[in-house]
Amino acid sequence: MGSIANAFSSSIGKKLIMGLTGLFLISFLLVHCFLNAFVFFDNTGVLFNEGAHFMATNWIIRAMEVVLMLGLLLHIVQGARLTFENQAARPVKYAYHDGKSNSKWYSRSMGLLGTLLLIFLIVHLTDFWWVSRFSGIEEFNGGTPLDANGHEDLYAVMFVKFSQPWRVVLYVLAMVSLAYHLLHGFASTFQTMGWNHKKYTPIIKSIGVAFSILIPLLFALMPIAIYFGWGF
Repeated sequence: MGSIANAFSSSIGKKLIMGLTGLFLISFLLVHCFLNAFVFFDNTGVLFNEGAHFMATNWIIRAMEVVLMLGLLLHIVQGARLTFENQAARPVKYAYHDGKSNSKWYSRSMGLLGTLLLIFLIVHLTDFWWVSRFSGIEEFNGGTPLDANGHEDLYAVMFVKFSQPWRVVLYVLAMVSLAYHLLHGFASTFQTMGWNHKKYTPIIKSIGVAFSILIPLLFALMPIAIYFGWGF
């Protein structure tokens, strides 16, 4: 047991944890983005609420939410530890060292980008996940809003939340941060797992760039479209 703990507390072990949790979070983003895209195909909100209802009542999804939350916390903690350890290992910045020549600025700014994402997650989970799972949504419209199928109308909740400009700005900035985070993290995740291949690695990097642009863009479009009433 001690050897396993030591393995995961080593530098390689910490990076492996970052890689594993990163893969899990990438999968979650894909599924979550797919469900969010329902808002663009049905302006009654019924389709979106059906997806939200399924996510809230399916026991497999509920169990995975626990795993996701633990994985997310572990990813944040390990990322912070690696950042601090890397800084501590280089307490003196040599005059000849030029980080810009060796890496992209967002690769050197993962701590800052991650902090912005953490702030966003706290707001996002409070706005939707906590309301849907625990506190209910009685605060809206004088009572719990229900859609045509009798499900909690989280679609209506979105319109309440995204009528506030500061939330829209926060979401957009967070998605810009997510895009840069993924530009570094997507390829690094596969590299950390040791999945390198002369033929397939360039393909993975291309997929990573496309994923890093399209997924955050779709997430950001939702609050923007709702705020400006595009298609609603």
